[in-house]
Amino acid sequence: MIGNWNRTVGRVVRNRPAPVTYALIALCCLIFLIGPASGFNPGYGSGDELLAAQRAYFRRWGVVPGELFEGAPRAALTPATALFVHGSWVHLLGNMLFLYVFGTMTEDRMGRVEFTLFYLGCGYLALLGYAAANAESSQSLVGASGAISAVLGAFLYLFPRARVTSLLPFLFFLPLRFPAWVVLPFWAALQWVAAGRAAQGPGVAYLAHLVGFGLGVLYAWARFGRTARVKAAPAPAPEGENQP
Repeated sequence: MIGNWNRTVGRVVRNRPAPVTYALIALCCLIFLIGPASGFNPGYGSGDELLAAQRAYFRRWGVVPGELFEGAPRAALTPATALFVHGSWVHLLGNMLFLYVFGTMTEDRMGRVEFTLFYLGCGYLALLGYAAANAESSQSLVGASGAISAVLGAFLYLFPRARVTSLLPFLFFLPLRFPAWVVLPFWAALQWVAAGRAAQGPGVAYLAHLVGFGLGVLYAWARFGRTARVKAAPAPAPEGENQP
């Protein structure tokens, strides 16, 4: 959960409708449902035929590091198209849940146009950075994780004291509330450890998560400065809170 009321210099910020965040979620879900990974589109066949269609689909719309730096115009667009493609239901739902929880307040703080450009730009650069580190790989990379990680980084800078309810496996998934400055750096540290232990070549794009997170923090710092950081204020009731 994220606290619904936050105080900044001279005003109170509430969670308001975030049309860009909702549109991004809807678009990702729609693309997934009509694609081969959902299993809902009979046009892709079944069994081995479906698996072949999935591989071809991911290769066409995802980032293939070995092809990205060869100069082909189509390949240069893939870090943008890959942001809207997901490999499984778990991949999609996990990403969309994080985007819903952290994107609404970040969009409200940045504004719709700026948030859109921030999301797409940081997502593109996060996947580009990952591809550069795996330049010889021929495996495809898809997903919005890099862009959403940037949203998390910006959220950490802008709302460091917003309280987030987290489910921690080593504490038997008990829902515990911590401020964002505790939860999100801990998440980033886990990505760092996982990236260091990852096998060669793309798997889970932990490095893209780290690049996106860092870009989000740096952008928020450069754009808003210290005076624009929002501090949490007591709320009269916890209604409207969101579960990540």
